[in-house]
Amino acid sequence: MYRPSSADQMTTPMQLQIPTSLTSYGVATKTYTDSDVIMCNFKTFGGTESTSNDVLSVFDTAQITCWYRPDIKANCRLKRLPDGAVFEIVGEPENLEMRNQILYFKVERVKGGA
Repeated sequence: MYRPSSADQMTTPMQLQIPTSLTSYGVATKTYTDSDVIMCNFKTFGGTESTSNDVLSVFDTAQITCWYRPDIKANCRLKRLPDGAVFEIVGEPENLEMRNQILYFKVERVKGGA
């Protein structure tokens, strides 16, 4: 049975943001409503590198371990409370050993652009 080690103390506060979709004039618009604060283990490992057309890009990615919650899904976001950075869940959260105790998933930072 998997248990987080004592080094994985789940000390990073994150606010869960649940999406709601609104269709207006045939255009679907997503808005996110803030939900509960969860405590998790947040590990970045320096991000993920990608090379495209000889241009090196580094994406802010992280691995999250938290206690199981059925409302954390692939379309949700997490906001890191100490600095307000917003992360989008990449893929489906993994319910470790199907015991409904620990969730493990990857996130990628959402940044504003032009």
